[in-house]
Amino acid sequence: MEIVWALAALALLGVVLLPILRRRRGVIEQVPPGHPDAADPAAYGFVPEEELDVRMPGPDQDLLDVLDLVQRTQDYRAAAQLLAGTEKEGELRWQRVQAFAGAAALELQQRPGGVHETPGGQWLRVWRAEAPKDPGAAAVQAEFLVQQAWRTSTPGTDEFRIIMEEARETCGQAALLAPGDPVPYIIELAVARGLGYSRPEFEQLWLKILDRAPHHMGAHLAALHYWCEKWHGSRELAMEFAQAAAARAPRGSLLAALPLFAVFEHLPEVNLVRGFYHSEVVTKAIHGALHAVHSARADDPVLAHVRHLLVFFLVRSERWGEAMQQLVHVDGHVGALPWTLSTDPAAEFAVYRALAVAGYEANGGSPATLQR
Repeated sequence: MEIVWALAALALLGVVLLPILRRRRGVIEQVPPGHPDAADPAAYGFVPEEELDVRMPGPDQDLLDVLDLVQRTQDYRAAAQLLAGTEKEGELRWQRVQAFAGAAALELQQRPGGVHETPGGQWLRVWRAEAPKDPGAAAVQAEFLVQQAWRTSTPGTDEFRIIMEEARETCGQAALLAPGDPVPYIIELAVARGLGYSRPEFEQLWLKILDRAPHHMGAHLAALHYWCEKWHGSRELAMEFAQAAAARAPRGSLLAALPLFAVFEHLPEVNLVRGFYHSEVVTKAIHGALHAVHSARADDPVLAHVRHLLVFFLVRSERWGEAMQQLVHVDGHVGALPWTLSTDPAAEFAVYRALAVAGYEANGGSPATLQR
Protein backbone atom coordinates (compact mmCIF):
# COMPACT_ATOMS: atom_id res chain seq x y z
CA MET A 1 0.00 0.00 0.00
CA GLU A 2 3.03 2.32 -0.12
CA ILE A 3 1.92 3.62 -3.51
CA VAL A 4 -1.39 4.80 -1.97
CA TRP A 5 0.29 7.11 0.49
CA ALA A 6 2.78 8.30 -2.09
CA LEU A 7 -0.21 9.41 -4.15
CA ALA A 8 -1.96 10.89 -1.12
CA ALA A 9 1.10 12.90 -0.16
CA LEU A 10 1.30 14.33 -3.65
CA ALA A 11 -2.40 15.10 -3.57
CA LEU A 12 -2.18 16.96 -0.30
CA LEU A 13 0.60 19.08 -1.74
CA GLY A 14 -1.70 20.05 -4.58
CA VAL A 15 0.23 18.14 -7.22
CA VAL A 16 -2.42 15.46 -7.70
CA LEU A 17 -6.03 16.51 -7.22
CA LEU A 18 -7.88 13.34 -8.08
CA PRO A 19 -5.90 10.14 -8.64
CA ILE A 20 -7.65 7.59 -10.82
CA LEU A 21 -6.70 4.15 -9.61
CA ARG A 22 -7.28 0.51 -10.46
CA ARG A 23 -7.03 -2.96 -9.02
CA ARG A 24 -4.20 -5.22 -10.14
CA ARG A 25 -3.16 -8.27 -8.10
CA GLY A 26 -4.22 -6.49 -4.90
CA VAL A 27 -2.00 -3.46 -5.57
CA ILE A 28 -3.40 0.03 -6.25
CA GLU A 29 -1.86 1.74 -9.26
CA GLN A 30 -2.51 4.98 -11.11
CA VAL A 31 -4.06 4.65 -14.57
CA PRO A 32 -5.22 7.24 -17.10
CA PRO A 33 -8.82 8.55 -16.90
CA GLY A 34 -11.09 6.54 -19.20
CA HIS A 35 -9.05 3.37 -18.87
CA PRO A 36 -11.40 0.35 -18.50
CA ASP A 37 -9.71 -0.57 -15.19
CA ALA A 38 -9.95 2.92 -13.68
CA ALA A 39 -11.75 3.15 -10.35
CA ASP A 40 -14.59 5.59 -10.95
CA PRO A 41 -16.40 7.26 -7.99
CA ALA A 42 -19.26 8.10 -10.34
CA ALA A 43 -19.98 4.38 -10.68
CA TYR A 44 -21.09 4.45 -7.04
CA GLY A 45 -23.42 7.39 -7.59
CA PHE A 46 -21.03 9.83 -5.94
CA VAL A 47 -21.38 13.52 -6.75
CA PRO A 48 -18.85 15.05 -9.20
CA GLU A 49 -16.19 17.15 -7.50
CA GLU A 50 -17.41 20.40 -9.06
CA GLU A 51 -20.89 19.84 -7.60
CA LEU A 52 -19.80 19.16 -4.00
CA ASP A 53 -21.41 21.60 -1.54
CA VAL A 54 -18.70 23.19 0.63
CA ARG A 55 -21.09 25.16 2.85
CA MET A 56 -22.30 22.46 5.24
CA PRO A 57 -21.34 18.96 6.39
CA GLY A 58 -24.74 17.54 5.49
CA PRO A 59 -28.13 18.56 4.12
CA ASP A 60 -30.32 21.20 5.79
CA GLN A 61 -32.72 22.21 3.04
CA ASP A 62 -34.61 24.70 5.21
CA LEU A 63 -31.38 26.53 5.94
CA LEU A 64 -30.27 26.48 2.30
CA ASP A 65 -33.62 27.86 1.15
CA VAL A 66 -33.50 30.66 3.72
CA LEU A 67 -29.87 31.50 2.98
CA ASP A 68 -30.68 31.75 -0.70
CA LEU A 69 -33.65 34.03 -0.02
CA VAL A 70 -31.76 36.28 2.41
CA GLN A 71 -28.76 36.69 0.15
CA ARG A 72 -30.91 37.27 -2.90
CA THR A 73 -33.22 39.83 -1.30
CA GLN A 74 -30.97 41.14 1.51
CA ASP A 75 -34.03 40.79 3.77
CA TYR A 76 -33.22 39.21 7.13
CA ARG A 77 -36.76 38.27 8.15
CA ALA A 78 -36.66 34.69 6.88
CA ALA A 79 -33.45 34.08 8.88
CA ALA A 80 -35.07 35.53 12.01
CA GLN A 81 -38.11 33.31 11.56
CA LEU A 82 -36.03 30.15 11.01
CA LEU A 83 -33.91 30.72 14.12
CA ALA A 84 -36.95 31.59 16.22
CA GLY A 85 -38.43 28.21 15.30
CA THR A 86 -35.25 26.23 15.97
CA GLU A 87 -34.93 24.46 19.33
CA LYS A 88 -32.61 26.35 21.67
CA GLU A 89 -30.91 23.39 23.34
CA GLY A 90 -30.30 21.38 20.19
CA GLU A 91 -27.32 21.15 17.88
CA LEU A 92 -29.21 22.54 14.90
CA ARG A 93 -29.53 26.09 16.27
CA TRP A 94 -25.78 26.33 16.80
CA GLN A 95 -25.08 25.12 13.27
CA ARG A 96 -27.57 27.56 11.77
CA VAL A 97 -26.13 30.48 13.70
CA GLN A 98 -22.70 29.55 12.36
CA ALA A 99 -24.06 29.29 8.82
CA PHE A 100 -25.77 32.70 8.87
CA ALA A 101 -22.68 34.34 10.37
CA GLY A 102 -20.42 32.64 7.85
CA ALA A 103 -22.62 33.74 4.96
CA ALA A 104 -22.50 37.37 6.13
CA ALA A 105 -18.72 37.19 6.63
CA LEU A 106 -18.20 35.73 3.16
CA GLU A 107 -20.41 38.41 1.61
CA LEU A 108 -18.37 41.12 3.33
CA GLN A 109 -15.13 39.53 2.14
CA GLN A 110 -16.41 39.45 -1.43
CA ARG A 111 -17.90 42.96 -1.28
CA PRO A 112 -16.04 45.06 1.30
CA GLY A 113 -17.90 48.16 0.15
CA GLY A 114 -16.71 51.59 -0.86
CA VAL A 115 -17.86 55.04 -1.79
CA HIS A 116 -20.46 53.80 -4.25
CA GLU A 117 -20.94 50.24 -3.04
CA THR A 118 -22.90 48.79 -0.13
CA PRO A 119 -20.78 46.28 1.81
CA GLY A 120 -21.82 42.64 1.79
CA GLY A 121 -23.74 41.24 4.73
CA GLN A 122 -25.79 44.41 5.09
CA TRP A 123 -28.84 42.30 6.00
CA LEU A 124 -27.18 41.31 9.29
CA ARG A 125 -26.49 44.92 10.25
CA VAL A 126 -30.09 45.85 9.42
CA TRP A 127 -31.35 42.85 11.41
CA ARG A 128 -29.46 43.95 14.52
CA ALA A 129 -30.57 47.57 14.12
CA GLU A 130 -34.24 46.82 13.54
CA ALA A 131 -34.56 43.96 16.04
CA PRO A 132 -32.22 44.78 18.95
CA LYS A 133 -34.15 42.42 21.26
CA ASP A 134 -33.96 39.43 18.91
CA PRO A 135 -31.66 36.83 20.53
CA GLY A 136 -31.07 35.19 17.15
CA ALA A 137 -29.74 38.42 15.66
CA ALA A 138 -27.44 38.96 18.66
CA ALA A 139 -26.09 35.40 18.46
CA VAL A 140 -25.43 35.64 14.71
CA GLN A 141 -23.72 39.01 15.18
CA ALA A 142 -21.49 37.59 17.94
CA GLU A 143 -20.50 34.60 15.79
CA PHE A 144 -19.94 36.94 12.82
CA LEU A 145 -17.48 38.99 14.90
CA VAL A 146 -15.65 35.85 16.02
CA GLN A 147 -15.30 34.67 12.44
CA GLN A 148 -14.16 38.13 11.32
CA ALA A 149 -11.45 38.16 13.99
CA TRP A 150 -10.04 34.83 12.83
CA ARG A 151 -10.41 35.69 9.13
CA THR A 152 -9.02 39.21 9.04
CA SER A 153 -6.53 39.60 11.88
CA THR A 154 -3.82 37.75 13.78
CA PRO A 155 -4.25 36.44 17.33
CA GLY A 156 -2.34 38.62 19.77
CA THR A 157 -2.66 41.82 17.77
CA ASP A 158 -4.63 44.86 18.91
CA GLU A 159 -7.03 44.48 16.00
CA PHE A 160 -7.79 40.88 16.92
CA ARG A 161 -8.34 41.73 20.57
CA ILE A 162 -10.66 44.66 19.77
CA ILE A 163 -12.90 42.49 17.56
CA MET A 164 -12.91 39.66 20.11
CA GLU A 165 -13.81 42.05 22.94
CA GLU A 166 -16.76 43.27 20.89
CA ALA A 167 -17.74 39.64 20.26
CA ARG A 168 -17.60 38.93 24.00
CA GLU A 169 -19.86 41.92 24.71
CA THR A 170 -22.34 40.77 22.06
CA CYS A 171 -22.32 37.24 23.52
CA GLY A 172 -23.35 38.76 26.83
CA GLN A 173 -26.20 40.63 25.17
CA ALA A 174 -27.38 37.48 23.42
CA ALA A 175 -27.27 35.52 26.68
CA LEU A 176 -29.42 38.13 28.45
CA LEU A 177 -31.99 38.00 25.64
CA ALA A 178 -32.30 34.18 25.85
CA PRO A 179 -31.29 32.93 29.33
CA GLY A 180 -31.78 29.22 28.51
CA ASP A 181 -29.94 29.28 25.20
CA PRO A 182 -26.44 27.71 25.32
CA VAL A 183 -25.42 29.18 21.94
CA PRO A 184 -24.11 32.56 23.21
CA TYR A 185 -21.87 30.73 25.65
CA ILE A 186 -20.71 28.29 22.97
CA ILE A 187 -19.73 31.27 20.81
CA GLU A 188 -17.83 32.69 23.77
CA LEU A 189 -15.70 29.52 23.89
CA ALA A 190 -13.95 30.78 20.73
CA VAL A 191 -13.52 34.17 22.39
CA ALA A 192 -12.02 32.44 25.43
CA ARG A 193 -9.54 30.64 23.22
CA GLY A 194 -8.63 33.79 21.29
CA LEU A 195 -8.28 36.06 24.31
CA GLY A 196 -6.61 33.44 26.45
CA TYR A 197 -9.02 33.09 29.35
CA SER A 198 -7.42 31.64 32.46
CA ARG A 199 -8.46 28.09 33.28
CA PRO A 200 -10.75 29.18 36.13
CA GLU A 201 -12.43 31.70 33.78
CA PHE A 202 -12.81 29.07 31.09
CA GLU A 203 -14.20 26.47 33.49
CA GLN A 204 -16.73 28.98 34.82
CA LEU A 205 -17.91 29.59 31.24
CA TRP A 206 -18.01 25.84 30.59
CA LEU A 207 -20.22 25.26 33.63
CA LYS A 208 -22.79 27.68 32.20
CA ILE A 209 -22.97 25.52 29.07
CA LEU A 210 -23.23 22.28 31.04
CA ASP A 211 -26.13 23.76 33.01
CA ARG A 212 -28.03 24.40 29.77
CA ALA A 213 -26.96 21.59 27.42
CA PRO A 214 -24.68 19.05 29.12
CA HIS A 215 -24.41 16.72 26.11
CA HIS A 216 -24.08 19.32 23.35
CA MET A 217 -21.55 17.92 20.87
CA GLY A 218 -20.90 21.28 19.19
CA ALA A 219 -20.06 22.83 22.53
CA HIS A 220 -17.64 20.02 23.35
CA LEU A 221 -15.93 20.38 19.98
CA ALA A 222 -15.52 24.12 20.58
CA ALA A 223 -14.20 23.56 24.12
CA LEU A 224 -11.77 20.89 22.94
CA HIS A 225 -9.76 23.52 21.04
CA TYR A 226 -9.00 25.39 24.26
CA TRP A 227 -7.50 22.27 25.85
CA CYS A 228 -5.34 21.42 22.82
CA GLU A 229 -1.59 21.74 22.82
CA LYS A 230 -1.57 24.52 20.21
CA TRP A 231 -3.71 26.77 22.41
CA HIS A 232 -3.93 26.67 26.19
CA GLY A 233 -3.59 23.01 27.11
CA SER A 234 -1.70 19.91 26.08
CA ARG A 235 -2.18 16.64 24.25
CA GLU A 236 -2.89 14.95 27.59
CA LEU A 237 -5.41 17.56 28.78
CA ALA A 238 -7.27 17.46 25.46
CA MET A 239 -7.50 13.68 25.49
CA GLU A 240 -8.54 13.69 29.14
CA PHE A 241 -11.33 16.15 28.36
CA ALA A 242 -12.49 14.11 25.36
CA GLN A 243 -12.39 10.75 27.13
CA ALA A 244 -14.25 12.11 30.16
CA ALA A 245 -17.01 13.44 27.89
CA ALA A 246 -17.19 10.13 26.03
CA ALA A 247 -17.39 8.17 29.28
CA ARG A 248 -20.39 10.11 30.57
CA ALA A 249 -22.18 10.28 27.22
CA PRO A 250 -25.72 8.90 27.25
CA ARG A 251 -26.68 6.19 24.78
CA GLY A 252 -27.18 7.65 21.32
CA SER A 253 -24.88 10.60 21.97
CA LEU A 254 -22.08 11.37 19.53
CA LEU A 255 -19.83 12.44 22.40
CA ALA A 256 -18.30 8.95 22.21
CA ALA A 257 -16.59 10.21 19.03
CA LEU A 258 -14.88 13.14 20.77
CA PRO A 259 -11.56 11.29 21.34
CA LEU A 260 -11.20 10.93 17.57
CA PHE A 261 -11.36 14.72 17.24
CA ALA A 262 -8.74 15.02 19.99
CA VAL A 263 -6.46 12.63 18.07
CA PHE A 264 -6.99 14.66 14.89
CA GLU A 265 -6.10 17.92 16.65
CA HIS A 266 -2.74 16.42 17.67
CA LEU A 267 -1.72 14.63 14.49
CA PRO A 268 2.00 15.02 13.77
CA GLU A 269 2.69 17.41 10.91
CA VAL A 270 5.05 14.84 9.43
CA ASN A 271 4.25 11.23 10.22
CA LEU A 272 7.34 9.06 10.03
CA VAL A 273 5.76 6.05 11.74
CA ARG A 274 4.20 3.74 9.16
CA GLY A 275 1.90 2.08 11.67
CA PHE A 276 0.61 5.27 13.30
CA TYR A 277 -2.92 4.93 11.90
CA HIS A 278 -2.98 1.32 13.07
CA SER A 279 -1.82 2.23 16.58
CA GLU A 280 -3.90 1.47 19.65
CA VAL A 281 -4.81 5.09 20.36
CA VAL A 282 -6.05 5.70 16.81
CA THR A 283 -7.83 2.34 16.54
CA LYS A 284 -9.59 2.86 19.86
CA ALA A 285 -10.72 6.36 18.87
CA ILE A 286 -12.01 5.07 15.52
CA HIS A 287 -13.97 2.30 17.24
CA GLY A 288 -15.50 4.81 19.65
CA ALA A 289 -16.57 7.02 16.76
CA LEU A 290 -18.02 4.08 14.82
CA HIS A 291 -19.98 3.01 17.89
CA ALA A 292 -21.29 6.56 18.27
CA VAL A 293 -22.34 6.71 14.61
CA HIS A 294 -24.16 3.38 14.80
CA SER A 295 -25.98 4.42 17.99
CA ALA A 296 -26.92 7.97 16.99
CA ARG A 297 -30.23 9.15 15.59
CA ALA A 298 -30.21 9.30 11.80
CA ASP A 299 -31.25 12.96 11.95
CA ASP A 300 -28.61 14.07 14.48
CA PRO A 301 -27.18 17.32 13.02
CA VAL A 302 -23.64 16.44 14.14
CA LEU A 303 -23.65 12.95 12.65
CA ALA A 304 -22.22 14.16 9.33
CA HIS A 305 -19.30 15.85 11.14
CA VAL A 306 -18.30 12.54 12.70
CA ARG A 307 -18.73 10.61 9.46
CA HIS A 308 -16.47 13.03 7.56
CA LEU A 309 -13.67 12.66 10.11
CA LEU A 310 -14.13 8.90 10.02
CA VAL A 311 -13.62 8.93 6.25
CA PHE A 312 -10.24 10.59 6.81
CA PHE A 313 -9.10 8.11 9.47
CA LEU A 314 -10.53 5.00 7.82
CA VAL A 315 -8.80 5.78 4.54
CA ARG A 316 -5.55 6.48 6.36
CA SER A 317 -5.98 3.17 8.17
CA GLU A 318 -6.64 1.40 4.85
CA ARG A 319 -10.07 0.27 6.07
CA TRP A 320 -11.57 0.79 2.65
CA GLY A 321 -14.95 -0.91 3.05
CA GLU A 322 -15.75 1.00 6.24
CA ALA A 323 -14.67 4.25 4.59
CA MET A 324 -17.03 3.56 1.70
CA GLN A 325 -19.90 3.02 4.15
CA GLN A 326 -19.33 6.49 5.58
CA LEU A 327 -19.01 8.05 2.14
CA VAL A 328 -22.41 6.71 1.14
CA HIS A 329 -23.95 8.84 3.91
CA VAL A 330 -22.03 12.12 3.51
CA ASP A 331 -21.15 12.36 -0.17
CA GLY A 332 -22.33 15.62 -1.71
CA HIS A 333 -21.44 17.86 1.24
CA VAL A 334 -17.90 18.68 2.40
CA GLY A 335 -18.30 21.56 4.87
CA ALA A 336 -16.63 19.73 7.76
CA LEU A 337 -13.28 18.75 9.20
CA PRO A 338 -10.83 17.82 7.85
CA TRP A 339 -11.70 19.14 4.40
CA THR A 340 -12.41 22.72 5.50
CA LEU A 341 -8.78 23.13 6.57
CA SER A 342 -7.83 22.97 2.89
CA THR A 343 -7.97 25.92 0.51
CA ASP A 344 -10.01 23.62 -1.76
CA PRO A 345 -12.22 21.41 0.44
CA ALA A 346 -13.95 19.73 -2.50
CA ALA A 347 -10.65 18.66 -4.08
CA GLU A 348 -9.33 17.40 -0.74
CA PHE A 349 -12.46 15.33 -0.15
CA ALA A 350 -12.32 14.00 -3.72
CA VAL A 351 -8.77 12.72 -3.19
CA TYR A 352 -9.77 10.65 -0.17
CA ARG A 353 -12.93 9.46 -1.88
CA ALA A 354 -10.90 8.26 -4.89
CA LEU A 355 -8.47 6.46 -2.58
CA ALA A 356 -11.38 4.78 -0.76
CA VAL A 357 -12.91 3.62 -4.04
CA ALA A 358 -9.58 2.35 -5.32
CA GLY A 359 -8.78 0.50 -2.10
CA TYR A 360 -12.27 -0.98 -1.98
CA GLU A 361 -11.97 -2.31 -5.53
CA ALA A 362 -8.41 -3.54 -4.94
CA ASN A 363 -9.87 -5.81 -2.29
CA GLY A 364 -12.68 -7.18 -4.39
CA GLY A 365 -15.35 -4.54 -3.88
CA SER A 366 -17.60 -3.13 -6.58
CA PRO A 367 -20.72 -0.94 -6.86
CA ALA A 368 -22.80 -4.12 -6.68
CA THR A 369 -21.30 -5.19 -3.33
CA LEU A 370 -21.55 -1.82 -1.55
CA GLN A 371 -24.38 -1.85 0.95
CA ARG A 372 -26.40 1.34 1.25
